[in-house]
Amino acid sequence: MRLILYVGKGGVGKTTVAAATAVRAAELGQRTLIVSTDIAHSLADVLGVDLGSEPTEVSRSLCAEEINILDEMRRTWGKLPGELSDLLRKKGASPIQADELAILPGMEEVAVLITLGRRIRSGAYDCVVVDAAPTGETIRLLSLPESLQWYAERILEWRNRLQHLAGPLLRGALPDLSILDVLANVGDRLKDLRSILTDPACSSYRPVLTADRVVLKEARRAETYLNIFDYPIDAVIVNRLLVSSQTGNAFFDGLLARQNAVVSDIERSFAALPLFRAPWWPEEPVGTPSLSTFARQLFGDRDPTEVMYVGPTQRIEPTDNGYLLTIRMPNVESGKLSVRKRGDALFIDVANTRREIALPRALVPLEPARARLRAGRLEIPFVPKQGNL
Repeated sequence: MRLILYVGKGGVGKTTVAAATAVRAAELGQRTLIVSTDIAHSLADVLGVDLGSEPTEVSRSLCAEEINILDEMRRTWGKLPGELSDLLRKKGASPIQADELAILPGMEEVAVLITLGRRIRSGAYDCVVVDAAPTGETIRLLSLPESLQWYAERILEWRNRLQHLAGPLLRGALPDLSILDVLANVGDRLKDLRSILTDPACSSYRPVLTADRVVLKEARRAETYLNIFDYPIDAVIVNRLLVSSQTGNAFFDGLLARQNAVVSDIERSFAALPLFRAPWWPEEPVGTPSLSTFARQLFGDRDPTEVMYVGPTQRIEPTDNGYLLTIRMPNVESGKLSVRKRGDALFIDVANTRREIALPRALVPLEPARARLRAGRLEIPFVPKQGNL
């Protein structure tokens, strides 16, 4: 099964690009589902059909869905929010406060991921295309499988001890420690999903941007964060490009010159990745016929569901006194990056985002030396501890 997820700043045309990809995939005979994870859904508007929280047939081989987060939260978390809300009311919170506080951070994002995993595992589709929320929300969404699994494993390590030391208190608050049971179950489901999301043979992430410098900066950050979490990028889409035939006065000539300068920066920023360009249409492409034409202009004769690029994200090489760990990490500023090791894990912080990497046995007894950024890659030497020299 093929999974393609389009990411980018709000307003760059992700929904149109995702819908066009799905329409073209269906035309090529693939059973295709396009899913919107954005709270402010516009997928139905672009397709020109009414959509709900279950897959709706749009045309032959094509279904579409706008995820209803509230429905999915009820399905994913069961009675847990209600139990938390009741507890908070008993502690003096007002009904509105209790309901709001019972929605723990990340619940909505987890519900979206669980839905996506269910669609992938159903076997009903050859290709799932995701029209994602704006970049920040999507990166938070994609970081959850790893972080939630980490927390679930640590909490479960302490489960028996918590039951022994504070069982009556916890059981009085949450009968049978249901929060731990739910968290463990969700963590296991997301762990399985993450193995799919990070597999470059079936999953691809494609930043969508316009020829604007602010948009380009956000696309660079998106590429960085996707690489931090091992999500494979296989192409970049540049949308809404003016062409010379559309110019004819000084104003448009100035826009075209600015656009061409930014496109040159885009080409340098994403030099390793295939770049696909879409022209600016005089009217919005709405409905499957227009989206089909848009897809053919964007991808030409290529199948938009093929894997456009595969590249290594990290490698380990022996050196004279240890090993060198190299991680693909483009567009990172050295001043915003830090690296540290604890036990058998390496922690890489970029601004306010953290990635935990499990180290192979050969690197566990070694210590990271001074890391360096070179040509879009982070190089971390691992050498023996001073006391072991």
